[in-house]
Amino acid sequence: MVSMNLINNFIKRTILILTVFAGISLPSLAVEEFMPPIPDYDQNTGNSAMQAKQAKKDKNKPVVSAVKIEGNKIIKSSDIMQAINLQVGDVYSPETIQRGLTEIYNLGWFTDKMRAIPVKDVDNNIILKIYVEENKPITEFMITGNTVVSSGEIDEILTPLENQPQNIATLNQAVEKVEQLYASKGYILARVDSVLDDPDGCVNLNISEGVINTIKFEGNNKTKDFVVNRNILSVPGTIYNENTIREDLMRLYGTQAFRAVNRTIEKCEEDPNFYDITLNLTEQRTATISLGAGLDTATGFFGQAGFVENNFLGKGQRISLNFLAGTGILLSDDSSLNRANLQADISFFEPRFMGTDVSMLYKAYWQDYASYQIPLAMERRMGVEAVASKQFKKFRNLSGSFKLGFENVDLSEGDRGKIESLYAAHGIPISERAKQLTGGTFIALAPSLVYDTRDRIINPRDGLVANIKFTENVGISDLNHTHGTLTGGIRKYFPVMTKSAISVTARAGGTIHGDIPEVMAFRLGGPYTVRGYKMSSIGTGTSYVMGSVELTTPFFFLDRIKKLRFLDNVKFAMFVDAGKLFDTTVTDKIYNRPGYGIAAGAGIKVFVPGVGPLSIDYGYPLANVGRGNGKGAFTFGIGDLF
Repeated sequence: MVSMNLINNFIKRTILILTVFAGISLPSLAVEEFMPPIPDYDQNTGNSAMQAKQAKKDKNKPVVSAVKIEGNKIIKSSDIMQAINLQVGDVYSPETIQRGLTEIYNLGWFTDKMRAIPVKDVDNNIILKIYVEENKPITEFMITGNTVVSSGEIDEILTPLENQPQNIATLNQAVEKVEQLYASKGYILARVDSVLDDPDGCVNLNISEGVINTIKFEGNNKTKDFVVNRNILSVPGTIYNENTIREDLMRLYGTQAFRAVNRTIEKCEEDPNFYDITLNLTEQRTATISLGAGLDTATGFFGQAGFVENNFLGKGQRISLNFLAGTGILLSDDSSLNRANLQADISFFEPRFMGTDVSMLYKAYWQDYASYQIPLAMERRMGVEAVASKQFKKFRNLSGSFKLGFENVDLSEGDRGKIESLYAAHGIPISERAKQLTGGTFIALAPSLVYDTRDRIINPRDGLVANIKFTENVGISDLNHTHGTLTGGIRKYFPVMTKSAISVTARAGGTIHGDIPEVMAFRLGGPYTVRGYKMSSIGTGTSYVMGSVELTTPFFFLDRIKKLRFLDNVKFAMFVDAGKLFDTTVTDKIYNRPGYGIAAGAGIKVFVPGVGPLSIDYGYPLANVGRGNGKGAFTFGIGDLF
């Protein structure tokens, strides 16, 4: 509760204002009767009665010849005179003086024990003496109830008021600043619920920070309560934080089980310092069957069918099944056979493995297609993998993962005659072909770290994302094929105007031990690498570096069509890509691939939630173009370049 002194001052001030307007004079702010003459010199203003004689005045009414302020020790007389709005030479009026006393009192620095004494000088004009009494100075502040905001931060707001007379107006302003400090940190329910002043000048502030009493869920008919609860960091007994609640809502959206998520806040009936939080959930259809067709640089013309359930049995788990059939790789040379691209996979995602904060992804896949790494070879891959991921609590922008995979890579010969002629034309012994067709069975161990400060996942405009990954491929069929690679990259976003962004990307990777089979070598050219070149047409090698600069911006006027909200996620892109390979392979010699390339171009990006950007880009090589790339190339991709 606010102190009785402050309450009494507030009540008296209110009564004073009302009585002034009613024309009633208060004894405590009295304009007293005339007293015997006093010297005609005002020490406060430096004006004399002789100066007042020269002032313009009404012959029938006395004028104010001088004003003297007494009793103030800290507050300047000039500040008081400014408040009273009275000047030497003004016609004396008790009503005017009464209003002036009210204005002085409203400054908040003084008690109600004020007097105005008018005294006639030798010229029958008025020397006005105003007596004031300052409130007790504030000696210190005592802060209680704060746990999430330090006393030092609050002291920075309150310290300037120390050694000043108590002023309810300035105290209220300070209280507002304290509450704004809390709000800036997300503690929007925090309030200064009492201000008490002690006789010794100590002012006590008690803060109610807004404790969560209960958190309830409504609307999750299919989704289990534990699924909702595990995505919420806010817990009863902690201080309510709006930023944390917003993150909770975004995680609930991320489960893809809900179409809308809102929160309501109500004061607890038993204790107004506690609050009951209700999460209002609107579920959506989580199972989808998809059928589609399209064109992809790596796949060619393709048809696709899939099934996804994002809330399996109401437990927040995801199960998916996909099948794809394509015409094959779109290359400008004859490095691939006219062979269909067939792919199938099934996956299961558990966001909370055994009730922990570790997520698990299980996947099995089968692929059969003409290899774009090895010329005129057919490639078949079968494998299973499990990926464990974790978001670190102490470093909220940092996450880690570990992949354990088992994969069999089988390569078979295609057009033997054509290969022999290509080898002979370049003076390469045909015995080298066996090395090109090296596959095998591998166990993959791959830890990785991701640091992400992007402002949003879909269409980011600010922040950065960086990753680093080590992969150890242990050769089961042949230990001599065991090798390790290290890859990493960083992308920084810079906002441009209100809806555009520039991203700068740097990536690199290399073999750190062992001999990497050519089918697993790094490649450049095509989508996700250096656009403007056909698939792998820059080359393949044991290590690489590349960079990219890209501007994304909305299409003019499309983003203003409010009825078609999805157009907000359609962007126009302009880019420059560059990359270089090291220790290139036999295939690069066969096709005279340059090993490095630079390209510029433009494209269209459609950002699809849960999938990423769908990209159609056209790039034009600027240097050392690969075979058949002199006129540029279209690239098609699903997912991000990074």
